Amino acid sequence: MSTDKTEKKETAAQEAEAVKEEQAPTQTEEAQAETAPTGTEKKSRKEEKKAARKKGEEKLAALEEENAALQDKYLRVCAEYDNFRRRSLKEKEGLYGDIKSDTVQKFLPVYDNLERALRQGTEDEAYRKGVEMIMAQFEATLEKLGVSAIECLGEKFDPVLHNAVMHVDDEEKGENEIVEVFQKGFRMGDKVIRFAMVKVAN
Repeated sequence: MSTDKTEKKETAAQEAEAVKEEQAPTQTEEAQAETAPTGTEKKSRKEEKKAARKKGEEKLAALEEENAALQDKYLRVCAEYDNFRRRSLKEKEGLYGDIKSDTVQKFLPVYDNLERALRQGTEDEAYRKGVEMIMAQFEATLEKLGVSAIECLGEKFDPVLHNAVMHVDDEEKGENEIVEVFQKGFRMGDKVIRFAMVKVAN
């Protein structure tokens, strides 16, 4: 009796194991079926990848556009700075020229007085020689500063260089010919420091 019960238990245990073995593959297949992506899920993942790639391309395009804008801005700033540097240098040179011409202009009355002194007759040769030496030194200094006298006598009247204070009719002279200089004019390069005061014929 005891042996029969033991045999029955063993048989029941064997049957239970057999059932488990039969069910195990089925459960594994079900698990695999659950984890395996369906066609809809595959399509959804492809769309997500495509959207991510498109987003990345858009971001790259935006960065390239921003880089181009920054590079353009940098080039503009460089060009503006270069223009500012050139303009500042030109203004500095112009300011130096203006100051120099203004300073020379203050000394021109001294030149005029020396010229008048030389035109006056004197018996004192030492005095005359001294004035001539001062005038020669004055003219040499003006030359070193780049200042030159404006040509007048016998030249055609030029309103850019000359200031006509008198007019005379003279058949022996040409039209608009300068016949007399009352006050010498000076210029420094192309800039007129003082207009020549002249008498013009015809």
